[in-house]
Amino acid sequence: MSWIKAIVPLSSPRLSQAVHREECTQCFDSQDGQGGVDVCLTCFNGGCVDQKRRHATIHAKKFGHPLSLNIQRHAKPRRDDQEPPLKRIAILEEREEDKYTWSTTLRSWIDDTENGVLIPEASENIKVKSLIDGIMSSMSSARQSEVKAWEEEIVASHCLLCELTENLWLCLTCGSLGCGRQQFGGLGGHGHGLKHWEETSHPVAVKLGTITAEGNADIYCYACNDSKLDPEIALHLSAFGINIQSQVKTEKTITELQIEQNLKFDFSMTGEDGKFFEPLFGPGLTGLSNLGNSCYMASTVQTLFSLPSFRSRYYITSDSSTLDSAAQQHFQNCAYDSPADCLECQLYKLADGLLSGRYSHPRKSPSSALPAQISEAPIPNSDASIPAGALQPVFQEGIKPAMFKALIGKGHSEFSTMRQQDSEEFLTHLIKVLRQGYKKRGHAQDPTEVFNYGMEQRLQCGDCKRVSYRVDEHDVVSVAVPAREKKAVGEEAANVQYEDVLFEECLNLLTATEALEWRCPACSKNVIANKKSSFATFPQVLVVHAKKFQLVNWVPQKLAIPVQLPSSGNITLDKYLGHGIQPGEEPLPKGEQKAYRSSHRKYASTEPPPMHAESSSGATTNQPTYNEGALSMLESMGFPLIRCQKALLATGNQDGEAAMEWLFAHMDDPDIDDPIPVQSSGGGASGPEPAPESIALIADMGFTEKQARKALRETGGSTERAIDWLFSHPDDTGEDSTPLGGADVTSSTKNVPGGTVDLPANYRLKAFISHKGPSVHSGHYVAHIREPGLGAADGDSWVLFNDEKVVKADEESVKSLMPLAYLYFFERL
Repeated sequence: MSWIKAIVPLSSPRLSQAVHREECTQCFDSQDGQGGVDVCLTCFNGGCVDQKRRHATIHAKKFGHPLSLNIQRHAKPRRDDQEPPLKRIAILEEREEDKYTWSTTLRSWIDDTENGVLIPEASENIKVKSLIDGIMSSMSSARQSEVKAWEEEIVASHCLLCELTENLWLCLTCGSLGCGRQQFGGLGGHGHGLKHWEETSHPVAVKLGTITAEGNADIYCYACNDSKLDPEIALHLSAFGINIQSQVKTEKTITELQIEQNLKFDFSMTGEDGKFFEPLFGPGLTGLSNLGNSCYMASTVQTLFSLPSFRSRYYITSDSSTLDSAAQQHFQNCAYDSPADCLECQLYKLADGLLSGRYSHPRKSPSSALPAQISEAPIPNSDASIPAGALQPVFQEGIKPAMFKALIGKGHSEFSTMRQQDSEEFLTHLIKVLRQGYKKRGHAQDPTEVFNYGMEQRLQCGDCKRVSYRVDEHDVVSVAVPAREKKAVGEEAANVQYEDVLFEECLNLLTATEALEWRCPACSKNVIANKKSSFATFPQVLVVHAKKFQLVNWVPQKLAIPVQLPSSGNITLDKYLGHGIQPGEEPLPKGEQKAYRSSHRKYASTEPPPMHAESSSGATTNQPTYNEGALSMLESMGFPLIRCQKALLATGNQDGEAAMEWLFAHMDDPDIDDPIPVQSSGGGASGPEPAPESIALIADMGFTEKQARKALRETGGSTERAIDWLFSHPDDTGEDSTPLGGADVTSSTKNVPGGTVDLPANYRLKAFISHKGPSVHSGHYVAHIREPGLGAADGDSWVLFNDEKVVKADEESVKSLMPLAYLYFFERL
């Protein structure tokens, strides 16, 4: 029995190890499916046992790992009238043990490397039993927080300044008890905790009712205006006579309240007649489960994988044999030890999950393996107009892209969190990460190229009439949407409504001539110049970002401004094509162009200085490193780059809100648009030693430690910029690590924008992403995608992807939601 020798050196997983026991790392087959999942006993990778994909077999043969544990989960029968037990005060979460049973069997790959040999009797072995117990008791890599049931508790304590007995915050400096601010979900509060901070400068408070015996709690710092962690919470609470071991969680945390509120921003699932939309199932119609504030990612991913470029790259056809020749070849040759750490693996997995149709079926009943029947209960949070008792359709479970989300957000200050994010910012980030990976691997087929285009910037001096042309590379067209309030009529017009804006008007504003205050290098004086933007090339897929924002109490809010497209959904861009320098035009002399200021716009437009510039002495200069998350937030609100950078530098380069307040206070400064002074390195001063964790993060992507160290020094320690630098310096080995700012900027070549100048430039609307909710930090995203062959007269129908719910949308609902979309995706005809 050769498996006995193989079991000896194996050990149970450590606390820090990821155990993929719920789902295959290369497809979405799970422990609930036929055959279950095989967990490798050497590295704890999860692999499916499907006879076509055989991911467990591929893993065992590739790495030579001899043993795996097959895990299958089975739902316990449960009566419809069976309610979970209630316990006063305590917050109960129904345990998995109450709902499921598991069966486990050892599989040996030693004698049969193709199919393995199941060894049921091995579970009697002490070593095997210890391994099984260790795996089954470990924290699963795919486990997610669930919404818990709550029961109201009568609390004796109350705010010192009012009678509120919930949403109470304990000052960790003096023990004062004050109510918090009003929170999501209607939770009351008068802000007396904030008032205490303003009067005493005691910054940190803990929310009563969220403290657990494990040391978890909601902790907030008023000075930082942000949530914090306190590793010494037990010690700090003991000073006020609170024994953390006896605490039971009785209130929802801020995160849980925010997730709950976001889930309430649900789009209507009914048509104008009150009937529910028809659920759809099949290839290309698979939903994505919400992982907690992940709807921004789900809507974006669904849209991308509806495009031919992504389908042909990651899922050539629904024929599994063809899929095997592409995806399986990568799985066999992947350089990563675990597919869970390879973004390319996860993209193949995601494409298979979304497009194959294997996981697109009605949700199963918890008491049987059969699909659930039509429910008599109305959909929660649905429109009040739906009559009680209306039949609710059965939707999908949806696949959970947890591994993909973890990888695409790795190292990013925002997308690595569970907070709500902006779908346009995520799309831009995703394109950037994918493009870097393709460049590193030298892959010829880059599906993101369909978005790439060039934007021509023409600048003409008002005095000497000389011109300057520049072409910038872009992937998304951001257009301003004018906010023109409708006049309120009577008391019914309590909510602000806005006049319709034609889509063509937005494009006209984008390409309109703009008067600028500018210092002409030819005239050597301040002049009024004209600046105009035009398309230098047109992309295959045009992504339009409709900017509908306003600031309310320093917080950006999205506005419901209707943007009207032509009724056909088709647009033509021929008149927006630029033509470059024309006969008779005299170019401006080459050289540094000073920042310029708009005389007709509230915010100035500026040309950001280069990251590395050369001084008159020949020494190189370097720009400071900026907080990427805060910088992105400020730019998304319409502030010019140079003003965002100055604001961050003036406020400590940490908090976007503080920088925004600085901007409004310094809008009229005469030097607000002047270039930021830079320090000369002289080619000899060394930059700071990069942080070890930053070096390790870049090294995990396949670069050497020397390359990582040099790139970080060249970019002031910014991980994202260091990765960009490495991809633009592929031949640099890092052997001669130069001081910060010592890179030879003349060695890097500028990328030529993609797209084409061929006319006519006709486009048809393929998809649009909508947002419901007042803030960029809350609300809900859904995607409407035009899909062929679903029974419409013209062969196409609109499909609504609302997380795991996939339904056929009627024309009336599409017409009403399309003008309020946030992102539009047009395919070139």
